[in-house]
Amino acid sequence: MAGEIKWGFLGTSFISQVMADAVINEGGTVLYSVAGRSPETLEDFAGKNGFQKTFDNFDALIKDPQVDVIYIALPNHIHHEYVCKAAAAGKAILCEKSLSIDMEKTDLALEAVDQNSVFFLEGLMYLVHPLARRIQDIIQGGSLGDIKYVQGDYCAAISEFVNPKSMGALYNLGCYPVSLMHLVLQAAHGDSIFDGISVQAAGRRGSDGNLCDSSALFQFANGVQANMHTAEDYGLHSSFTVLGSAGSLELVSNPWLPEASGNQIRIRPYEGESELIDVPADGDGFHYQVRLIRKALENNTKTVHRPAAQPGDSRAIMELLTEWERAATA
Repeated sequence: MAGEIKWGFLGTSFISQVMADAVINEGGTVLYSVAGRSPETLEDFAGKNGFQKTFDNFDALIKDPQVDVIYIALPNHIHHEYVCKAAAAGKAILCEKSLSIDMEKTDLALEAVDQNSVFFLEGLMYLVHPLARRIQDIIQGGSLGDIKYVQGDYCAAISEFVNPKSMGALYNLGCYPVSLMHLVLQAAHGDSIFDGISVQAAGRRGSDGNLCDSSALFQFANGVQANMHTAEDYGLHSSFTVLGSAGSLELVSNPWLPEASGNQIRIRPYEGESELIDVPADGDGFHYQVRLIRKALENNTKTVHRPAAQPGDSRAIMELLTEWERAATA
């Protein structure tokens, strides 16, 4: 792609500000236009971040020929609608997680991406940070032996800020431990491990009727098990552990909010001394997300490589989340 790469933002929420900061700090692309439904909030957000154009209509922004990449920062239940529209307009797409709230909408979105041959990335930004690469390399390196069990837990007090139609903790927070579980098991056993999954789950509903606190046991055909938990109505907590036949891996720092420093992994062989690994980086996950998209568009590349989530990975993660929801609400 020749010339400067111009972003069009759909939405002016908290996460939009985080992404705007990342675009500015990365420095290789331009905040060009933003669309929002509240005129006052829209003008304030645009002025603060130096956007050149504003729209009160999402479709009008998507149709603007000057926009190269669309960032969809809208509630989960309408992600698919704007992925389809952006793909039809030939735009590159960064869509916030979770990709959707069900498999029908997920497939509509990904079919539009495929049919229009556009760049697409789901905003699981931590997967493009060097910490995720290091985790993948450790799993594939074999030092833990055969991977037998995964445990992941992510909680944050966000219930009062989320749209009820975004379908609760599973799709707002549970997508993080589930997507890392998916990466670890894919790296260890290949995609075939996700065939024939059994899920048992329980959960508590919040005042909006959605699951606000839920845990699940995933059982895979080869005997591997995984325990996942998430909650959106009490304080910040993260944990992630992988057990293999020869040792364990534990994320000491929050794997879903990696930074430029302080990213730590502990490896514990069952025989021998444990090792604390520091993973330095140039910035946080959002910085690397912007960089990845810039390089892909500069090189006219439509695909990403693992550990970033490819479209097929995003679909598999959504299958795991929807199976969790089904089991917890049965």
